[in-house]
Amino acid sequence: MYLLFIQFNNYSHIIFTWALQILLLFIAYAIFNPLGKKLITSALKKSTKRQNISEARVLTLEKLLLNIYSYLLIFIFIVMLFGVFNLPLGPLLASAGVLGLAVGFGAQGLVSDIVTGFFLLLEKQIEVGEYVSTAGYEGIIEEVGLRTTKLRSFDGTLNFIPNRQLEGVSNHSRGTMRALVDIGISYDENIDHAMEVLQTVCTQFQTDERFVDGPSVLGVQSFGSSDIVLRIIGQTQNMEQWSAERSIRKAIKEAFDQANIEIPFPHQVNIMKEN
Repeated sequence: MYLLFIQFNNYSHIIFTWALQILLLFIAYAIFNPLGKKLITSALKKSTKRQNISEARVLTLEKLLLNIYSYLLIFIFIVMLFGVFNLPLGPLLASAGVLGLAVGFGAQGLVSDIVTGFFLLLEKQIEVGEYVSTAGYEGIIEEVGLRTTKLRSFDGTLNFIPNRQLEGVSNHSRGTMRALVDIGISYDENIDHAMEVLQTVCTQFQTDERFVDGPSVLGVQSFGSSDIVLRIIGQTQNMEQWSAERSIRKAIKEAFDQANIEIPFPHQVNIMKEN
């Protein structure tokens, strides 16, 4: 009976030690996880200020480094957890190596994701906050990770795209953007007069901060079934093209109303046949 009591005390002491060490591990993880992320963020911002790196590049590197740090911290936590239970890591790593060979062919996609993500960052093809089209998606880059890239569509959908699928990337955020407005006038209207009104509207927008060059009237773009299409074009700041186009369309409608220039719209003709 005495031996059982001693054995029970030993087991209780071992379990208490394990529980205490595990608790300390969780506390250490809870401390180092946010602390390390803050240090990475602050160190990256200080170093990039000295090197004049763009804000988009800073955000891209920050999210990637935080991603790597999280994986590394979890790996260290698991290794130390094995140490709490005195489990040898050698056989575990050996078995993991055998398992890795067994599933190596199945992991080719994962390796391809990591390699592709590395070259995306190295070649600066995309960065956080940029508007891109790739892999059948279109939107704003929110994160470039080791395995996947997060792209937010304009309808709010967050797309998780494996890096290996990011082929034929079209980056719309490098340099100025084009604002293009086509407007139709009736065949009965005087084209020169309509172009003069449009040029007056364009002149008003040439002092707009959104525009880098223009806008200006190009002339007659095409002949439609019921209208003559005139085109306006200009170069805007990044991501300002849609806002500029909406403002120009509103101004054109107001100017055409004042000048009594008709913008064609569908007409319906009813023919009444008398018996």
